[in-house]
Amino acid sequence: MAAILVTVKHQGKRYAVDLDPTSTGETFKYQLYSLTGVEPERQKILVKGGQLKDDTDLATLKAKPGQTFMMMGTPGTGDGSVTIERPKDKILFLEDMTAAEAAKIDGALPAGLQNLGNTCYLNSTLQTLRSIPELQAQLAKYSTPSADTGTSGVNLSQFGLGGMSSSMDLTASLRDLYKQMSETQEGFPPLVFLAALRELFPQFAQRSRTGQGYAQQDAEEAWSQIVSQLRQKLKIQDSTAGGTGATSQHALDISFIDKYLAGRFETVTECDDQSAKESGEEPVKGEDIFLKLDCHINKDTNHLRDGIAAGLEEKIEKTSPVLGREAFYTKKARIARLPKYLTVHFVRFFWKREAQKKAKIMRKVTFPPELDVVEFCTEHLRSQLVPVRDKVREIRKDEEDITRARKRLKTAHKHEEDRQAELKAQGRTDTTNTDTEHKDEKKVDGDTEMVDVAYKTDAEYEAERTTSILAAKKELFSIIDPELAKDDGANKSGVYELRGIVTHQGASADSGHYTSYVKKQGILDSKTGKRMEEDGKWWWFNDDKVSEVDGEKIETLSGGGESHSALILLYRAIELPTAEEVKE
Repeated sequence: MAAILVTVKHQGKRYAVDLDPTSTGETFKYQLYSLTGVEPERQKILVKGGQLKDDTDLATLKAKPGQTFMMMGTPGTGDGSVTIERPKDKILFLEDMTAAEAAKIDGALPAGLQNLGNTCYLNSTLQTLRSIPELQAQLAKYSTPSADTGTSGVNLSQFGLGGMSSSMDLTASLRDLYKQMSETQEGFPPLVFLAALRELFPQFAQRSRTGQGYAQQDAEEAWSQIVSQLRQKLKIQDSTAGGTGATSQHALDISFIDKYLAGRFETVTECDDQSAKESGEEPVKGEDIFLKLDCHINKDTNHLRDGIAAGLEEKIEKTSPVLGREAFYTKKARIARLPKYLTVHFVRFFWKREAQKKAKIMRKVTFPPELDVVEFCTEHLRSQLVPVRDKVREIRKDEEDITRARKRLKTAHKHEEDRQAELKAQGRTDTTNTDTEHKDEKKVDGDTEMVDVAYKTDAEYEAERTTSILAAKKELFSIIDPELAKDDGANKSGVYELRGIVTHQGASADSGHYTSYVKKQGILDSKTGKRMEEDGKWWWFNDDKVSEVDGEKIETLSGGGESHSALILLYRAIELPTAEEVKE
């Protein structure tokens, strides 16, 4: 396709530029850069429907010879000249980087953990917990001044060198371990952390029945003990914890775990014996904090939802003060607070008395990539969550409809262009449709009227989409309940997305093999500071071996045999617009 001579107006001057329809907006900007000295990232070129974007196909502009475009922007130096300076930072190539520098590249292969003898249960737990960015950030701030400060007064923990003092503190050991893992892409030996865990919880120092090395352990028990220690030790300043009048100057120290990983139940315990009710025994209401939801598995459990529902109701045998004897009670729980990160435990292991070991329930139980837990909440919390959840669904449907409509129009446009090209090649003209616009037919008073439907360029659609997304974010943000909005460690929609999985392969908790899966994050945009769209792939951590797998692999982890089946799921609340995003 031949170049088209167009005119670009900039600061009172007119430039004649050859526009190549086969190239992109980025190429056109570099042409103008050579003429005006305005860097491409500082240019604003106005086209129909918005601004010219780097990835815009210039053919979609349908430019005509002599057409005029308006450009705004000034060179970085501000005087119309371009000064080429030496880069402030030395450009590093991958082969010239140290192991620590290469490990810190966004999207780099993460470090594995060496198996130190039946420690796969610990490795899988640590890798899944590491997928919580808020945890890593808060651990980096954690310090025990009296213990981690050397004789010179230097805080050794900031260099990952807490030494023997850190080995006495599981939280400091975890801080140091994660720092060391961030500086390598090799399998790292978690020696200090393992020693701290076994010192604090001797059950993990149990020897194997053969006497050779250490015994295999339950990953869920390791998870629970580590989280329990973090709950005691890792504190965070939270102004929302002090009520509506709290300020940053009066922020309270609360547990990091309570803020981000702990939920709250409202419970009702009622006697099953009708005679107790008739004698005036009232149901007992209470509150419980939970760090995970249990998915109980029986012959009727097919999906995660079934197991969670079963776990929210239990039978208790205790003395009835009214009857004066033992009676059965039913305790029902409903969720009154949802944490940002929700842990779900598949209760697959049970004590088999005759075998004297923890046996495994092999039943297949499916779980979703997106979990809606609104039905398990109290009426009050449901009333806060449902409007947000339904609005999210509405926005998603609208976006899907727009995308499908755009694809249909682009396909129809392409067919029309191909037809016109074929007619032109045959030396014929189309008398029914002489331009590149699609014509729809509609009946008006019995006659057929041709209605022109103009095809929009990618730039026009992108501009409309950006405006639509911002409007949707503002509307969504406006309906978030003010009470929930103050709690940035809570889920405000009742919907979660799956981020991490601990799996087990084998027939019992005391044998087999544990691995973990962590969903890959989108690449960080250096210009905006925000992460780009994810590619749907996952990291598979098999001790020191780390590999990338497709999302379809996750669908095979539902159980049904001795192969890898999910034991622990880590869900994260879906992202909602923040006040800062709405302002932008």
